[in-house]
Amino acid sequence: MEKRKRRETLEEGELCYLPALKLRDLIRKKVISPVEVVRAFLHRIEKVNPIINAYCTVVPEAALKAAKRAETAIMKKGPVNVLHGIPVSIKDVTLTAGIRTTFGSKVYENFIPNQDALVVERLKKAGAIILGKTNTPEFAAGGSTFNKVFGVTRNPWNPDFNSGGSSGGAAAAIAAGLGPLAEGNDLGGSLRIPASFCGVVGLRPSPGRVPSVPNELCWDPFNVEGPMARTIGDLALML
Repeated sequence: MEKRKRRETLEEGELCYLPALKLRDLIRKKVISPVEVVRAFLHRIEKVNPIINAYCTVVPEAALKAAKRAETAIMKKGPVNVLHGIPVSIKDVTLTAGIRTTFGSKVYENFIPNQDALVVERLKKAGAIILGKTNTPEFAAGGSTFNKVFGVTRNPWNPDFNSGGSSGGAAAAIAAGLGPLAEGNDLGGSLRIPASFCGVVGLRPSPGRVPSVPNELCWDPFNVEGPMARTIGDLALML
């Protein structure tokens, strides 16, 4: 009965703003399922994203398929990893196998990689479920998120303002409850600036802490991959 009451409360909208740490506990205790979690976020993306344009690509079928696998593992008491069943978004400059990656550029508007970046591979191995790709300025160059492929990403607190950059789509998604965790990258503030604009938390790890592979600019180790979330605890969990 207690679980049923809790489920009803979550269905009223609370779920999309729960910390990832709390979602993880509820999934492991079978209070909610990964499928319910993913469906809730997909529904909210469908409702809110047209207003703020945080996601440029959403992959509902792949996300639900991964969620069903995660749910089966929970029910069969299989291996459960640290991010098992937790949704995550990936910045649109990070390679994702089978998911369009445009770098915010018309040059790569229809580019679909055949491999994951190492950070994506590790997130998947940890059990995270990719909801889609978040918007970025062209080639992640700029402190405001807009490009000729997908347009402007707006600040969820006030759509008349921008969300910062270059991980502006990631920050807007987190702040608007379109996912608990987001991947981004940072050279001169690309995680920290949009996090501050949108009232969330972004961490630029020390170079090498999160390997950038593949990296065509191997001579430049200073553009680093990093996490974004609404709480310090969730940030640490993702890192």
